[in-house]
Amino acid sequence: MKTLKINKIILLLIGLVAFNSCVEDDDFSVPNTTIVEPVLTGTTIEISSVAGQLAQEQGNGMLDYSDDDTFFTYPTDSADQFVTGYVISSDEGGNYFEELILQDAPENPTLGLRVLIDVNPLFIRYEVGRKVYVKVNGLSVGISNGVLTLGPLDGDRIGKIPAPSENDFIQRSAEVATMVPLEMGVADFTDDKTNLLIQLNDVQFLKSQAVGPTALSYASESFDQFDGERTLEDCSTATSTVFATSTFADFKGLSLPEGRGSMVAVLQKNFFGDEFNVVINTPETIDMTGQRCDPVFGADFQEATDNTTFDTPGWINFAEAGSRLWSEDVFSGNGTARFSAFSSGDASNIGWLITPSIDMDAQTGEVLTFEMQHAFPDSGHDPMEVLYSTDFDGTEAGVLTATWTSIPFTKSYIVDPGNWFNFVNSGALDLSAVTGTAYIAFRYTGSDTANQNMTIDIDDVKISVQ
Repeated sequence: MKTLKINKIILLLIGLVAFNSCVEDDDFSVPNTTIVEPVLTGTTIEISSVAGQLAQEQGNGMLDYSDDDTFFTYPTDSADQFVTGYVISSDEGGNYFEELILQDAPENPTLGLRVLIDVNPLFIRYEVGRKVYVKVNGLSVGISNGVLTLGPLDGDRIGKIPAPSENDFIQRSAEVATMVPLEMGVADFTDDKTNLLIQLNDVQFLKSQAVGPTALSYASESFDQFDGERTLEDCSTATSTVFATSTFADFKGLSLPEGRGSMVAVLQKNFFGDEFNVVINTPETIDMTGQRCDPVFGADFQEATDNTTFDTPGWINFAEAGSRLWSEDVFSGNGTARFSAFSSGDASNIGWLITPSIDMDAQTGEVLTFEMQHAFPDSGHDPMEVLYSTDFDGTEAGVLTATWTSIPFTKSYIVDPGNWFNFVNSGALDLSAVTGTAYIAFRYTGSDTANQNMTIDIDDVKISVQ
């Protein structure tokens, strides 16, 4: 019995010694997570080189983003090549899935590239700003969903790099850059700016989607399938675009911001590649706390009837000279207000189209915008004038006795006379100094007999707050 007790004491002492030898002063070893700059087995190329290879395969000097049938495949038996880029997408919030969006520089980028890879999540290894090297050997480049895309060819489309091959194709640089988004407006969107990190300023969500009882979430409504699509308006140019959020995003249930401000996002295309989409990594990049720029007045003429006299209630349609009045026109489902002196038989046609009254004292910082297109221009003839009056009495009899002030605007038929039936935005025309009750007039001056009978269409007339 005594021997057994002594043995237990000896075992206890041995255990204490062993424990003390494993733990000394609470000093545990920490795994080394430092990323070392990789030693590449080949040369590096730019995203522009990848785009150039595809353009050459397409038979073009410039990349054709509408050609989604042509691919260029890098040979596997040639020297290794690695395309370099900086990560601008993040799947941490669930708005991206099994893809990396890269651009060619941290600041002032010129081209971007989408890389498809069958791995999720990616953000823990490829955070925004991380420089990466993607081996292109054996991969194909093409236009997929409207954007430049890299991955293995899978039949007649670009597929995903298999998960087991991730480290064979993608290597991380030690560099994590601070990404500076490219500032632009909705009107500046072009195909070659897709796959770039952008900053939109002075934007807001459509009022019917973001304000009041009809306000929507990012992407959790019953009608949202795959993506929630919301309308984002550019207050500076009165243009708009689609803001897309995945129905798998962890912020899909949040309400859209009500105000006006800025956001950092990635410019992409929709699934069909035929419409620009703005996609965010996280709602934290949205700052919309400013006053909205909803129109004080707006008219889109969608109630127009083809080839009939313009008779929208509240508007005045007045012929100062000749028999011709403004008419309504519908083309491809879009209604417009139209004037043309063609076939009027009049030596002089002067037609006024005047808005209803607008209270200019109810807000400040007003601007006027509208869309205008032309056809059949006459050399040297300038038929259109836009004016405002604050002493007009709102009757046809008072049109010619009121004081009207001209508002200069860019006229597409002078800038590009050959560009027919293409709507051009007027730009923001400053009305902030106008007070009281105002009227806006569109005045056409022409002649059928003098061959000054150009066709003019007006659409989307708005007065907004800047």
